Amino acid sequence: MTHQRNGKPTKARGYQSQLLEAMGSYLPYRGLPLMTEDKRVRWTDRLLAIVAILMVWSAAAQPGDAFATAREVAVSMYRSRRRPGRSLGSFLERLCACTSRVLGVLIPALRSAGIRAAGPAWRWGRWVVMAVDGTRIDCPRTVSNERAFGCAGRKKTCPQQLLTTVFHIPTGLIWAWRRGRGDAAERNHLREMIASLPSNVLLLADAGFTGFDLLGSLMTDGRAFLIRVGANVTLLQELGYAVVEDGGTVYLWPHSKRNEPPLVLRLIRLRDGDKPCCLLTSILNPAMLSDAEAKVLYRMRWKAEVGFRSLKQTMHRRKMLSTVWRNAQVELDWAMVGLWLLGLMAVGQVPRRDKGRVSVAAALRSVRQWMRRRSGRPPAKGLRGALRASVVDRYKRTRPKKARDYPQKKREKPPGTPKVRMATETEVRKAKGLRHANRAA
Repeated sequence: MTHQRNGKPTKARGYQSQLLEAMGSYLPYRGLPLMTEDKRVRWTDRLLAIVAILMVWSAAAQPGDAFATAREVAVSMYRSRRRPGRSLGSFLERLCACTSRVLGVLIPALRSAGIRAAGPAWRWGRWVVMAVDGTRIDCPRTVSNERAFGCAGRKKTCPQQLLTTVFHIPTGLIWAWRRGRGDAAERNHLREMIASLPSNVLLLADAGFTGFDLLGSLMTDGRAFLIRVGANVTLLQELGYAVVEDGGTVYLWPHSKRNEPPLVLRLIRLRDGDKPCCLLTSILNPAMLSDAEAKVLYRMRWKAEVGFRSLKQTMHRRKMLSTVWRNAQVELDWAMVGLWLLGLMAVGQVPRRDKGRVSVAAALRSVRQWMRRRSGRPPAKGLRGALRASVVDRYKRTRPKKARDYPQKKREKPPGTPKVRMATETEVRKAKGLRHANRAA
């Protein structure tokens, strides 16, 4: 028995009630009901979401074991409610039917909660700094998965889904994602997510996102970006389309887009150790984003890689377990929701100075401890106290982290530097004609 500040005794909250409270702080009640008018429905939207997330957090290696564990925890959370079904098949059937509607309610609530939990860390100066990147998620080699997802990697690879994700860099929280076949295009995924980005976003990306159409869509919608550019891109100088040009002003104007206005950009040349690194940005004024700030920000893009590592390695979601393609899609969606909510629960509890140092592994260990325990008195600080301590160590590394001789290490060539040349007289006349036509319109 514990005591409140007024000295009156109060019943101590158990493990399951603390876990439910921590999750319920970020799951919306409106649009995600626990009860329905039809008493025959056992898998309501809220219960579906909770069990799906608990399955992601479970340490079980098989879907049936993860479902049994998650269902048992959910039953202990809602002891007075009618118990849900025991069949994994019926649960997955209901989850597939309801995921789109449930995510439509859940994702806006998680975004709003992320802004509140980040506090002052939500902005970096005047910008909301986010990064986009893609990765492939393996799926079991079944006929269903092979037909739906294809094999897009090296030869003899298994079916894969392409996952393109936008992360909030200061906190590492997810903001949006898209999934598709293994041979889908990251650029198309990002184009679908542009409307969901904050108006004052500064989007970081690698050299795979430098398409004319994509960058033009970002600029049309008023989203700023800082993107690495490689040797596969040709830039023009002194085209005369911009009113004011300086040494860093360049134009992206492929031959296939000469009937459209060129993109006016700024080229930033940096050094990454002993290698050159070139960045393109839509922020033309160095007073708003200096070269030094651009270097610092682009180095922060590695947090997107950390997010994928948390999903694949820490949460063991490198490969989906579903043998049916529709279930594999839903499994990946809820894996992302589970990672998002876990990070959100930790970011909401850690001190302000540690908002960018959350350890997903430590948070997952704490949550799993609260899932395993059924009886006994929880530690005095409870789950919130455990999540508050979920930060990475402050030690300084004295030796390289990478393995000395890792047999499957990727050895991709750096993107190189873009081809920059002076615009020809024909190109200058064409650009001036487009500028006059746009002004007349």
